[in-house]
Amino acid sequence: MRRVRRRAGRWGCLGVLLLLSAVCCAAPVSNAISAYVALQSAASGQGVVDDGGTAADIPPRMLAAYKNAVQRVGRHVPSCRGMRWPILAGIAKVESNHAAGRAVSAGGDIRPKIYGILLNGSGAGGNTTVFPDTDNGRFDGTASGERAVGPFQFLPSTWEGVGQDANRDGTADPHHADDAALGAAIYLCGDGRDLGQRSQLKAAIFQYNRSNEYAVNVLGWIDQYTAAAKSRDLKDVSGKVRAVIDAALAQRGVPYSWGGGNANGPSTGICCSPSGKSGTAIKGFDCSGLTTYAYAKVGIRLPRTAAAQAGVGRRIPAGSGTSALKPGDLVFYAYAPGRDSTIYHVGIYLGGGRMVNAPRPGAVVRLDPVDAMSGYAGGARLL
Repeated sequence: MRRVRRRAGRWGCLGVLLLLSAVCCAAPVSNAISAYVALQSAASGQGVVDDGGTAADIPPRMLAAYKNAVQRVGRHVPSCRGMRWPILAGIAKVESNHAAGRAVSAGGDIRPKIYGILLNGSGAGGNTTVFPDTDNGRFDGTASGERAVGPFQFLPSTWEGVGQDANRDGTADPHHADDAALGAAIYLCGDGRDLGQRSQLKAAIFQYNRSNEYAVNVLGWIDQYTAAAKSRDLKDVSGKVRAVIDAALAQRGVPYSWGGGNANGPSTGICCSPSGKSGTAIKGFDCSGLTTYAYAKVGIRLPRTAAAQAGVGRRIPAGSGTSALKPGDLVFYAYAPGRDSTIYHVGIYLGGGRMVNAPRPGAVVRLDPVDAMSGYAGGARLL
């Protein structure tokens, strides 16, 4: 890592805390992508969640397909346990970003169809193995070989074994949201896994793609969506508050970047944090970069540092407890609570004891409990 460049004006969460050796967003938190999920799963012992909640980055029609598949998979794999929509959402997020860039009709048809690269061993996209054609182009549009298809990126040969006609139109179509989601659920269930058990869930993901990197990525998104499933929908939150929250939630998974982010979105950061972490090669957000971006969506220009942001809006004292917070409030953390000059971190309160958080270098924007960071210093209400 390069040495620290003294550019305090851009150090979003650090502000004026160099004299205190503060490290932006570096308070101890769980290594899990979603500490909230880890805490709740430990408390329940099973990690089983209600099939509720939403997630801002999932198109409603795709989310409906995931939930429909959960309801139907038991008819095809009666011994399967623990299937829930965040599992399907985690796979679809990594495989196709929930059919991003495609139109999903009310009936569930996805157009244009989603095709992966031709698996001919060319090395393009990392493919090094030749997969001979098995469907004469019926599903993947080519008889020259195989390519993955649909929002869950099935190989035609795999689809032949698990594909189902979920919408009862006479065709099991991997390019249809409901058919594809049900096929994925059946495939992940295998002969009857208990997907509420982390080890069996990981085994199911390995069946999909035997890569540790892939499994970590999918599990991270499953954890994020599980947190959404545990939460109440924000149906009673609207207007500018909802716009701020949606803007922040839409950034989940974006990398943390020291000094990164502004009113226009994620950006490369600066070098370097007191612990030597550089953001110069990372496009993303630090904690106050994220809050600056979200509030810019409703026309509110925030100061760039967490400590300065505490001076905006109506202050909510730490002594009032987290129960005094409302969705959309900024929530602060300080090395010396009661002294706003020592504030080192800021998040956006979501409700239910959770916040949208860009926690520290090496992490991503995610949902965390408000007590995931140390030194709670109250909040600020801007709307």
